[in-house]
Amino acid sequence: MLQELSGMVWMGRETASEIKERLARHRSPFRLKHFFYQSNRVGVGSVPMVILLSVFVGLTMALLTGYQLQRFGLVTLVPAVVSVSFTREMGPLFTGIVLASRIGAAYTAELGAMTAGGEVNAIEGMGIGALRYLITPRILAIFFLTPCLTVIAVISGILGAAFISSLLLQLSYSYFYDQVMTNLLVKDLMAGIVKSFLFGAIIGTIACYKGLTVRGGAVGVGTATTSSVVMAVSTVIACDSFCNIFIVTFFP
Repeated sequence: MLQELSGMVWMGRETASEIKERLARHRSPFRLKHFFYQSNRVGVGSVPMVILLSVFVGLTMALLTGYQLQRFGLVTLVPAVVSVSFTREMGPLFTGIVLASRIGAAYTAELGAMTAGGEVNAIEGMGIGALRYLITPRILAIFFLTPCLTVIAVISGILGAAFISSLLLQLSYSYFYDQVMTNLLVKDLMAGIVKSFLFGAIIGTIACYKGLTVRGGAVGVGTATTSSVVMAVSTVIACDSFCNIFIVTFFP
C-alpha cells in the first residue's frame, strides 16, 4: 500500500513538473482537444447512468423512509430527509462509484494496453512528456466533471423522491419543493461539492497510476483494471466516511 501510494505521489509530482516546464516555455501544457474529448467521455457519456441510478435510489429511499415515518405520523419529513441525504451523501457517493466503475476502468484499460504494447515508451522516446500528454487531460476532466455529475445526481434523486411521494405518500410537488428549499443549507451544498472534487481526483489518480504500472501483457491489463475499480471504490467510500466525520465534528 505504501509503495503504491508513493508511486501515485511520484506520478503527480512528475506530471506537475512537466506542466510547469511547458508553462515556463510559454507553451500549452496539454492539448485542449484531448481535454475536451475526455470531458465528453466523463461528463456527457456518464449522464444517462447517473440519472437512472439516482432516480431509482431516490425513489426507493423516499418510499422506504415514508413507510417507516408513517407509523409515527411524520411522513412530512420525507422531503427534508431525502434532500439533505442526497445533497451531502448519496449524490457524491453514487456519482463516485459510477465514475470509478465506468471511467476508472476505461482509463486503466487504455493506459494499460498502451504500456503493455510499448506505446508509452515510444512517446517518451519521441521527446513528448508521456505523463503530461496522457495523464493531465484525463485527471483534469474527471476532476472538473465529477461535481457537475453530482449536481445532476442530486436533482435526479430528489425528483424521483418527489414523484413517489406524490404517488404513494400523498405529498404534493409544491409541498415537496417548499420543504426541500427550506431544509437545504449552504453547508449541505458545499459538503457535496467538495466531496465530489475530492472523489474525482482520487478516481483519476488511481486509474491512471494502475494503467501506467501494468505488467504481464493482456492478463496484466485485466488484473490492473479489476484492481483499479476495487481500489477506487474502496478509497472513495473510506474517504467519504472520513469527510463525514470531519463535517459532523467541525460543522455540525
